[in-house]
Amino acid sequence: MNLDKKTLKYIFLCVVGGILCYWLLLETERAAHLWNGISSILAPFAVGAALAFVLNVPMRAIEGKLHGIKAVKLRRVIAMVLTLLAVALVIAGVCMLLVPQINKTIEDIVAQLPGFFTDIQKGVQNFLNENPEIAEYFRPYWEKLLSKFNAEGFSSINWEAIISKAADFLTKSLSSVFTGAISVVGSLAGLIFNFIISLVFGLYCLSSKETLARQGRKLLYAIAPEKFSDEAVRILRMTNSAFSNFITGQCLEAVILALLFVIAMMIFRMPYIPLISVLICITALIPLVGAFVGCILGAFFILVADPVQAVYFVIMFLVIQQFEGNVIYPRVVGSSIGLPGMWVLLAVTVGGELMGVGGMLIMVPFASVLYTLLREFTQKRLLLRGIDANKLTPQAPELQSHFMMKHKTKKAAKKKQAVEAKEETK
Repeated sequence: MNLDKKTLKYIFLCVVGGILCYWLLLETERAAHLWNGISSILAPFAVGAALAFVLNVPMRAIEGKLHGIKAVKLRRVIAMVLTLLAVALVIAGVCMLLVPQINKTIEDIVAQLPGFFTDIQKGVQNFLNENPEIAEYFRPYWEKLLSKFNAEGFSSINWEAIISKAADFLTKSLSSVFTGAISVVGSLAGLIFNFIISLVFGLYCLSSKETLARQGRKLLYAIAPEKFSDEAVRILRMTNSAFSNFITGQCLEAVILALLFVIAMMIFRMPYIPLISVLICITALIPLVGAFVGCILGAFFILVADPVQAVYFVIMFLVIQQFEGNVIYPRVVGSSIGLPGMWVLLAVTVGGELMGVGGMLIMVPFASVLYTLLREFTQKRLLLRGIDANKLTPQAPELQSHFMMKHKTKKAAKKKQAVEAKEETK
């Protein structure tokens, strides 16, 4: 049997793939350890690439406004600097809004906690006074506890053992705190170092994004068939467009939702408007479910100040969330990525179950690409098979009452009997 080079290559790849799969199944722990090591090394570069992709969205818009500058490199540098400056100003503005409000909120909560617990104590006492049978039920247990303590007093307590255990506990605690502090400092230094590497790598990607894209296309066309490469480039461009539109739409939707809360809270004169609106704007960047986190935090802050308004806030949130989820989000985000609201909800749920918050952010544009490819495949297959368009139009089911079905059954039976009688007479 003669084997050409193409067949030999496929056989070689199948053998290598089989050996690799066998090794992964046989050495699962070593494979997981190897994967963790490789991922920890490549993680800063992956974060830098993701950061460059996100920053490219505003940088592209800013660079488009600088078309008057003829020098391409100078225009790119100015756009990068303005983008970083805009991001830094946004982060600084959020911190300037949040930090004073959080400090004031904590001071208010601490000042109101004694009165809050006093009100709870009064409420419990009033409840017991109004329900003496419940107080009588717990009275024997309380009196037994007090009598036991009064009978034994402090003489039966082994103070030496307690002091010894406390000293041992403090010694171990200080040792663990010192060790933990060293570990935290080391981890913080590692995070700072990785962030610097990610930022520098992201800036390199932004400065030479056209060159990297051109090199990637050359490598793809060099190792893969031309037809496959054409389709891969088309899908990658579609993915880039979907992710860019998703980032833009998600940020716009978060700002709109925060403004709705500002207006509604000002109408109902609720406290902590800047703090809660900024929190909701930040958490709303997580699709669909992020705003609920902001609702929980906002309701907690308002609860200490005014429990009644906290209930009103939750009701107001549910109303605004329904309007936002059914009207704003499908139009702003769903239309920007070409994905219906039902599939957005499915993508968010699946992404959250698989990869947490990051999966929610990634899965929505990824589902948009899959939805577009599946729609193109379906239309292409229908054209190739020549399916009649009338068969694809939706048709409402025929609903008939039990009386009509019974009447038609009787009529059909009578008709059948008449036909049989007519045949017998013949």
